[in-house]
Amino acid sequence: MSEISTLPATVVRAGDKRYPALSRGFNQRWIAEPEYVRLVRTPEEVRAALGEAVREVPEDPARTRITVRAGGHCYEDFVCGEDVRVILDVSPMCGVSYDGSMKAYCVEAGATNRHVYGHLYPVSGKALPGGSCYSVGLGGHVPAGGFGLLSRQYGLTVDYLYAVEAAVVDEDKNVRLVVARRDDEDPRLRELWWAHTGGGGGNFGVVTRFWFRGLPQPPEQVLLTALAWDWKEFTKDEFATLVTAFGEYFRDHQDPSAAAGKLFAMLKLTHVSNGQIGLLAQVDVDDPDGHRAMAGFIAALDGRIGPSATKIRSVMGEHFVHMDVPRVMPWLTATQVLNSRGENRCGKHKSAYLRKPFTERQITAMWTYLGKERYTEYANKQALIQVDSYGGAVNRPPYRTAARQRDSILKVQYQVYWPKHDPREDTHIAWIRDIYRATFEATGGVPVADGEITDGCYIGYPDVDLNDPRWNTSGQSWETLYYKDGYAKLQEVKRYWDPCNVFRHAQSIRPGTGR
Repeated sequence: MSEISTLPATVVRAGDKRYPALSRGFNQRWIAEPEYVRLVRTPEEVRAALGEAVREVPEDPARTRITVRAGGHCYEDFVCGEDVRVILDVSPMCGVSYDGSMKAYCVEAGATNRHVYGHLYPVSGKALPGGSCYSVGLGGHVPAGGFGLLSRQYGLTVDYLYAVEAAVVDEDKNVRLVVARRDDEDPRLRELWWAHTGGGGGNFGVVTRFWFRGLPQPPEQVLLTALAWDWKEFTKDEFATLVTAFGEYFRDHQDPSAAAGKLFAMLKLTHVSNGQIGLLAQVDVDDPDGHRAMAGFIAALDGRIGPSATKIRSVMGEHFVHMDVPRVMPWLTATQVLNSRGENRCGKHKSAYLRKPFTERQITAMWTYLGKERYTEYANKQALIQVDSYGGAVNRPPYRTAARQRDSILKVQYQVYWPKHDPREDTHIAWIRDIYRATFEATGGVPVADGEITDGCYIGYPDVDLNDPRWNTSGQSWETLYYKDGYAKLQEVKRYWDPCNVFRHAQSIRPGTGR
């Protein structure tokens, strides 16, 4: 093979061995057949590639969308769908550096959580309080208002966003790169910055770079705990006690300056066929009260129920941590331990913000549909409700952002996974729809925004069922469930910065009517 035949080629079409891998993402339900995938390596390449794409005539009139791929973790078909014509893949853009002119750390949009943690922290001692799944790309994670295990202590990723660069398309289909700063003199640019602080990814342009100021120093050491309880030992009352205790603990510990307020935990309420309910927890032990906080948290849960705590024996969603005893380790090491082990499978996801602990009615619905009374013959170890601790510093934002849910104590992710070509696919989807609708039956099958208990949904876990009146009878649209009172402003940003609606999908921001 000659050297010339192995030179980098950034346009990948059908027939290229790379094409199948680059036309899909984490969720194997969605596999695209685009005219081509273009890998872009610099902001200028993004501008040029987008300019070419918007001027091209589609070969297939049924495929017209231009989408952007970073880590490939979109749960719906927004990036890889049947109607996609071009995928711009920014994953080669993964630089992490300090920008002296901005007085901020610059991270390119194709960098994954793993890359940022592994490259930013060793050279700076700083961290972005992002998610635990290593392969998620920042291009989607940050604009959604990304959160992770450090967020109760330090807030959301967008609370540190100082500036964003994006390639945008004007009404004449001209493409330019713009940098929008938090303190920009131009109000239109300030609005564009704001829209990237929770307005969702892929709505306004192609993000190329982020700049972050004031990033926190993570703890030198954290205490990590992983344990489980066997489902067979639970009665309905024991289950209710565990779920209630989890919610009440985080309701009562919301001070991010206290060790208990820094503690982050995930409760894994799996379908009974998994065999276990799991718990992962992490606390800052640079804080002298860290060990005491973890002991108090475990006592608040395990001490109130009869089932005996044991080891986690199986994968639960996107995590598997098997430890004999709680372990103190450096923050970066712990972050690597918690790295998602989830395979690239087919899946369906739903979400909820909770302002108060689950009600008795909601807990009964979860108990029922986790296989104790309904779906008793359903066997899927990877069907679960993951309840994450929330609030703390998240609920004390330093700036007004498009991430509007800022007084919740829990964030919930409904998950179900299955292998490609599984003949039970319809059953898996039916299960997650049924348990979600039953949990929030009192409010139209969804966790309504600004409700007494709930506060809508997270755009980072998109769910097109929210558009469907069969599954959403709440009277609140998906726009309200995700964005609350911020949606009208997002529409105006969309109208100005993407007037041709180039960046569109089933739950994209719709352009406003002008002002």
